[in-house]
Amino acid sequence: MKHAEEVTFGGAGLDRLALLREDAEALAEAIAQRGAEVILLWRGKPLVEDDSLSRLCRLPVDHPVVTAAGAVGAARYLLGAETAEGPVILAQDISDWEPAGQDAILPDVFLDETLQHHPELPRASGFAELRRLMARLSRVDAELVAMAKALHSWHESHGFCAACGARSVMSKGGWQRDCPACKKPHFPRTDPVVIMLITRGNSVLMGRSPGWPERMYSLLAGFVEPGETIEAAVRREVYEETQIEVGAVGYLASQPWPFPTSLMIGCRGEALSEEITIDPKEIEDALWVPREEIMQAMAGDHPRIAAARKGAIAHFLLRNWLADRLE
Repeated sequence: MKHAEEVTFGGAGLDRLALLREDAEALAEAIAQRGAEVILLWRGKPLVEDDSLSRLCRLPVDHPVVTAAGAVGAARYLLGAETAEGPVILAQDISDWEPAGQDAILPDVFLDETLQHHPELPRASGFAELRRLMARLSRVDAELVAMAKALHSWHESHGFCAACGARSVMSKGGWQRDCPACKKPHFPRTDPVVIMLITRGNSVLMGRSPGWPERMYSLLAGFVEPGETIEAAVRREVYEETQIEVGAVGYLASQPWPFPTSLMIGCRGEALSEEITIDPKEIEDALWVPREEIMQAMAGDHPRIAAARKGAIAHFLLRNWLADRLE
């Protein structure tokens, strides 16, 4: 697919400075020579300019909030650089900060619309849920925050050695954890997920999961299982959820999806059957939607269906399907 990397969180051409992960002295020298910019995370939410929610705030490495977090050992991740001579970009976690007198994160809602303001940070800034702003960010900012959020999520859930159970420690700029007991290294994981544009004639197969916002429908998706090809995962997931059989399967595009650490593998497939029988343990509803009605939904004019959220690969694939740009 020619337009594959135009997807949100797609490739922005960042230099991830992988060689500097291995050499703390070289990293310190690079920061001294080139300078550094720091992206702050608070409980997984990036710091953005809250007047537009369209740009990450980048702080100097010597900002008091950054240095205070470093002094107490808060996690810091090496993200990379935009250019060969540009500043080193880091992410710093300040999740220990308590936003007194402000709304807390809302963990049980589909989209957390609260915004937290730190008194020592720029007034026109706040910590915002990434789903709110992912479609507004530049390609560079989107890749940076996807990387930072995914790394943070992995470290939060992998604090102990899977081999012996001892607490592990972060190393190599956040790209490894080491076990001091058995010496086993651990590396950030990415979970592959297939998401499928399944068509039959002029219609596309859409579904919704329990707990989604009212009327929201999207493409079917599911995790790839061990020992399974992408094509087999597409056919299995569609059949398990709807009893629809799928024939030819082709790859379209991929999207890093930091909710928490997935890689969405966008595929297209041709349905060999039409009758839908849903598995209520998997999804709440599924239906065939004609192209004309998808256009209505994307325009916000459909009485029953709300389109997949802008910024998600489902929205990207549907938009390109409507425009006949899947090749």
